Amino acid sequence: MGLLTPLAVRIGALSWMPKLLPQVVWTDKTLQRATKGRVTILDIAGLPNLMLTVAGRKSGIPRTTPLLCVPHAGGWLVAGSYFGGPDMPLWVNNLRAATTATIRYSAREHEVTAREVEGEERARMWQVMLATWPNFAKYEERTTRLIPVFYLERT
Repeated sequence: MGLLTPLAVRIGALSWMPKLLPQVVWTDKTLQRATKGRVTILDIAGLPNLMLTVAGRKSGIPRTTPLLCVPHAGGWLVAGSYFGGPDMPLWVNNLRAATTATIRYSAREHEVTAREVEGEERARMWQVMLATWPNFAKYEERTTRLIPVFYLERT
């Protein structure tokens, strides 16, 4: 956790954040391009993050998305929360279709296998994720959909 993490948690809890997500992602990608991938908004906030690249399930074109992640058991947990918005993030269905992806974490690229966690395992992993980003609980309250959780493991 970083100095700005408490501020990031407060901002992330705002109910209107899902509407701003496209602008946040655009700003983050612009910042990463300007810094050659060395700095992300989540870095500034002191939060663990990765860049997920997965092929589009229809186009086959690689798509890259910045995500908050939770390092866990030698891999990474990510959630398709979209700040608790009603829509499923596009990367979720792409990852479900592909099962493999590439991530950039701490300036290193890794090929990963993705596994969606379900049932009791998801409940346990959700608690692990809440310890890093308590706003996941708020996001869960805001939406009627089950927020998917994936475990990414190096191949």
